[in-house]
Amino acid sequence: MGDFGFWAMAEEMPDQLALVTPDGVEISAGELLGRANQVVHAFRQLGLKRGDTVAFVLPNCPEVFEIYLAALQAGMFIVPINHHLVGTEIAYIVKDSEASLFIGHERFTDICYDATEEAEVPNTRCLAVGEISGFSSYAQLRDNQPTTKPADRRIGDTMNYTSGTTGHPKGVRRPLADASPEEVALGLAGILFLFGIQPRDDNVHLLGSPLYHTAVLRFSGASLHLGHSVVMMDKWTAEDNLRLIEQYKVTHSHMVPTQFHRLLALPEETRNRYDLSSLRHMIHAAAPCPVPTKQAMIEWWGPCIDEYYAASEGGGTVVNTEEWLKKPGTVGKAWPISEIAIFDDDNNRLEADQLGTVYMSMQTGDFEYHKDKDKTEKNRIGKFFTVGDVGYLDADGYLFLSDRKTDMIISGGANIYPAEIENVLLQHPEIVDVAVFGIPNDDWGEEVKAVVETVDGVTGSPELEAAILTWCEPRLAKFKTPRTIDFTTEMPRDPNGKLYKRKLRDPYWEGRERAI
Repeated sequence: MGDFGFWAMAEEMPDQLALVTPDGVEISAGELLGRANQVVHAFRQLGLKRGDTVAFVLPNCPEVFEIYLAALQAGMFIVPINHHLVGTEIAYIVKDSEASLFIGHERFTDICYDATEEAEVPNTRCLAVGEISGFSSYAQLRDNQPTTKPADRRIGDTMNYTSGTTGHPKGVRRPLADASPEEVALGLAGILFLFGIQPRDDNVHLLGSPLYHTAVLRFSGASLHLGHSVVMMDKWTAEDNLRLIEQYKVTHSHMVPTQFHRLLALPEETRNRYDLSSLRHMIHAAAPCPVPTKQAMIEWWGPCIDEYYAASEGGGTVVNTEEWLKKPGTVGKAWPISEIAIFDDDNNRLEADQLGTVYMSMQTGDFEYHKDKDKTEKNRIGKFFTVGDVGYLDADGYLFLSDRKTDMIISGGANIYPAEIENVLLQHPEIVDVAVFGIPNDDWGEEVKAVVETVDGVTGSPELEAAILTWCEPRLAKFKTPRTIDFTTEMPRDPNGKLYKRKLRDPYWEGRERAI
């Protein structure tokens, strides 16, 4: 069968369908390989070398995979950036990652221009997919290069930025291995083996979520490395999801519970219109899935609903439908290359059924938070790391998440940290104190709520709420901006200044259970 990894498989079977773009254009493995090779030559022409970083703000488009496959064989880091962020937020990531090159899409011209101006990225290191004033053409630079295999091929990596609990996101960075892409290709594809997904075997992956998410790029990239076809969606809708499954005989995908809610909300007639018999593995994660929602999906799609628990830092657990039905609500048992442990606040390891902080350990190498040694060390106990989730292991080793990171909001699968939003709101001249937390939303799971204490002499009102939300627009991404603001005369803080946020949050959840 030859070597693993997209590059080797594309050389062996160049006519294999690799990508279907959101516009329906089909790109063969040989064509995609040629473009990825051209991008390596282009990057090197610009002076980039092994260990350098390329940041980009792109929609779901084939250029993402060209850059991904180029960086992974040129020993470079890529930093995919959420295109819903505002220019200032993007500029922070560009500067913090020390990006040597920035690539933006013309659809996001304004934020790309603002970000590169603030980050002081030279025009010679700004490329545009499409046209952005002052940026060079990505396509022209790529197309002027040969499609030949580059020399000195060493593995690169993706450095994803996680939302920061202290107001700024942090890059999850791993040391680069001194190895060829083919030598580590099995590891790049390994996430799919956890679910029993095999190389080739007529597998087709449906890419329905934004590629700036860690898992979305990882799962679709793994599919390419196993010789699967990847069908891309730019804007996900429930019925289009069903249509593409039928049209391309999709076998697997990666989803979040919000998408399940949207699918289940379709009229029965629409749901029954499409042939979904090709489905083998519909994998979900990124947010807690209510037990009734998952049960309804299993009833509709059959025993193909797989789940896992992990983070940008690593993982994790996995559970298939059969196991989950025996233990509803579990997120599974540890991966073969992972270990799960529960510790209390004094760093004592807990026994089965004891609630504590969830820690993980992986055999595949360590990571650091880029330029934040303190944060890197604080989340460790020996070989274990945590992202702050709370849960317990049962006697059989199945993990149940009993809570989540203390304050984190999960809305539509996106992790939102209140501290960043609070830091922005506190800059408003009429706000003296603020608390941000998640409240119930039937569609998104949670929505962002802010409770504000105003300065003396200012009274909360609908007009002030509207003014504050308008003020937030250039400072916060839309998905982070509070949907609504309530006002209070005094925050519930103790004499030391500790905020009892639960006292504010609990009334909104009265009679409801937070989805866990």
